[in-house]
Amino acid sequence: MAHYDRVIPPGGEGRISLKINTRGYRGNVSKRARIYTNEPGKRYQAVGIQVFVTVPIYVTSQHVYLRGPADRKVMSSVMVKGDGTRDLKLEETAFTLTEKVTYRLEEIEAGKHYRIHFTRLPGQVGVYRGILKFKTTYPEKPELAIGLTAQFYKVTDTQKK
Repeated sequence: MAHYDRVIPPGGEGRISLKINTRGYRGNVSKRARIYTNEPGKRYQAVGIQVFVTVPIYVTSQHVYLRGPADRKVMSSVMVKGDGTRDLKLEETAFTLTEKVTYRLEEIEAGKHYRIHFTRLPGQVGVYRGILKFKTTYPEKPELAIGLTAQFYKVTDTQKK
């Protein structure tokens, strides 16, 4: 989002403020903006902003898609990491697809790094949407929610060929 002085007289000064939404970003983030002018030969100037975004809990994906034929095993995984300065514990508070999908919480590094494995239950056909929620030990992010969309379909004889 930009705020700026609409008119700057020739040889004068003006103010431009840039604001970026860092939600969903982690690490180095660079953004550029164009400033359009009426100066001959310089239709615009580019300005940039660079920030380093830290997050208390990093999740590789806030939404998981499971899609595949009903007669095959369909799996997907999500990685969850704490900031590394303190222990992260996850405790399930809600899972809305218990009869369609299972999940397994694997602790990769005690109190720091987890992997959540999602697997389709056998015989399920259709499209399902749900959510898996955890309570965390981080006060700045007390809840972690991962959306889930599952699409399982029957394979016809013509598709098998």
